[in-house]
Amino acid sequence: MMKLLIVTSLSEFQKDILKLFRESHIEAFSTSEIDGYKNSLVATQSWFPGEKSGNESIMLFSFTEDEKIESFFKLVKEYNQQLDTNNPVRAVVLPIEKHI
Repeated sequence: MMKLLIVTSLSEFQKDILKLFRESHIEAFSTSEIDGYKNSLVATQSWFPGEKSGNESIMLFSFTEDEKIESFFKLVKEYNQQLDTNNPVRAVVLPIEKHI
């Protein structure tokens, strides 16, 4: 069954996440650069629009099968346990009702 895997992390972990994708045999995916925030966006907005207040982050997503997702989740859990940060790699899975 096809599902949508969405992964977010700090940009500095991108190469590691791509390695985890390869190890899980997830070969087709897309990426997008995003700004990650921990606090309310309103509280972090600056009077100066040129100032950047978010963390450089990345979002990766893939339409893939359950088995590959289970393997990826196991690897991410192990990866996060060795991180020395309060910004672990996050992943969610959404069911797909129909696809073409």
